[in-house]
Amino acid sequence: MKTVVNNYLTHYIDIGISTAIPVVFIHGFPFSHKMWTFPGGQTESIATQNRIIAYDVRGHGDSEIGDAQYTIEFFVDDFFGLLDHLNVTKAIVVGLSMGGYIALRAYERNPERFRALVLCDTKAEADANDAKVRRSATIKSIKQNGPKVFAQEFVANVFSAHSFNTKPDSIKFIQSIIERTSPASLCGSLLALAARTDTSHILPTISVPTLLLFGEHDGLTPPASGKAMFDKIPSSRFEIIPKAGHVSNMENPEAFNSHFVEFISSIK
Repeated sequence: MKTVVNNYLTHYIDIGISTAIPVVFIHGFPFSHKMWTFPGGQTESIATQNRIIAYDVRGHGDSEIGDAQYTIEFFVDDFFGLLDHLNVTKAIVVGLSMGGYIALRAYERNPERFRALVLCDTKAEADANDAKVRRSATIKSIKQNGPKVFAQEFVANVFSAHSFNTKPDSIKFIQSIIERTSPASLCGSLLALAARTDTSHILPTISVPTLLLFGEHDGLTPPASGKAMFDKIPSSRFEIIPKAGHVSNMENPEAFNSHFVEFISSIK
């Protein structure tokens, strides 16, 4: 389905039980909502008990690219705009990596819209200077070499070595999503990530049940980052997903879903 949100055409799915607790999925960069909907994935695991909403962040998947001048603030505006369009006043929000950045900033702005949080392979800190420089170098590389080369390099960094041996189809699937993403959108999103605000100060104020899921071999947001968040967020749970990297929900969906389904089922 598609609808106009903040003057952007936004692609989303709205499935499951319409009268049940809504669970909203926000994907990572530079993926699409399909990272949650693969066979045996997260939307399938709870569709018989919840209302499932998963969408493509502007410039990703089948959502409109527009001018590609993005900020995390715009992404948060879109998140709330979609909830308003779907008449969702309060939801369980699930975000991985960039999706976690969006979820945390959205919580900072409007905590009353949240019933619970699932934060996966993400962090609250803003980019340090060296990270901003790396994002700048990545933008330059995309402009010079295109999204196909970027996709190959990106999956090599985010998937664990174990996944390259055991989940080749998942890696090819994600790589194909990245390759189809506009270079303008990739570069605009990287600028948005580099310019995002720090949300570390809100962690002790999070008052909803929170589950933290981190891949054992995640090199971008290592388990230590998750443990640091766990130490600051009241009423939180922290679980490490074995044999997984930065895309833990796809690299070890069995372990991920075990914690995820148990947590979602506990929210009344």
